[in-house]
Amino acid sequence: MTTGPNTPDQPHEQQGQPGQQSPPPGYGTPPPYGQQSMPPQQMPPHQMPPPNGPLQQQPMRPDEEKLWAVGAHLGPILLGFIAPLVVWLVFKDRSAFLDRHGKEALNMQISYMIYFLVAGISLILLVGFVLLPVVGIAWLVLMIVASVKAANFEDYRYPLIFRFIG
Repeated sequence: MTTGPNTPDQPHEQQGQPGQQSPPPGYGTPPPYGQQSMPPQQMPPHQMPPPNGPLQQQPMRPDEEKLWAVGAHLGPILLGFIAPLVVWLVFKDRSAFLDRHGKEALNMQISYMIYFLVAGISLILLVGFVLLPVVGIAWLVLMIVASVKAANFEDYRYPLIFRFIG
């Protein structure tokens, strides 16, 4: 008797009830959720788990931190409060510097939305014709100052804003 790749070494034993055949290899019940069905060495490359477990976030480089901090302060010119909100939510866990600058920029944008609303309503009283340009110039100048401070890796606290997000 020859043993080769097509002939089994031992006869196939039936398990379970008589007359019931066991499923062919690879067609058994799936493993419970989260468990592997085969050792990682035998898994196809696209199914192998990452070598260090789940994906871990890399610490940020200083040039990346500077770029995103400046973006949090100047982004509202195009995107409003969405820019600092996105920067803060995405990077707050990866960088304490971006956490501080993102929160500060977001608080500033929310505060100045309120200031613009009040100045717009005060147009009825004619005071708004002076107040609205003053608020607009302060908004722009303070964002530029904060961006320069962020580019120099300095913390900056906007004056006269509400700290909604602490």
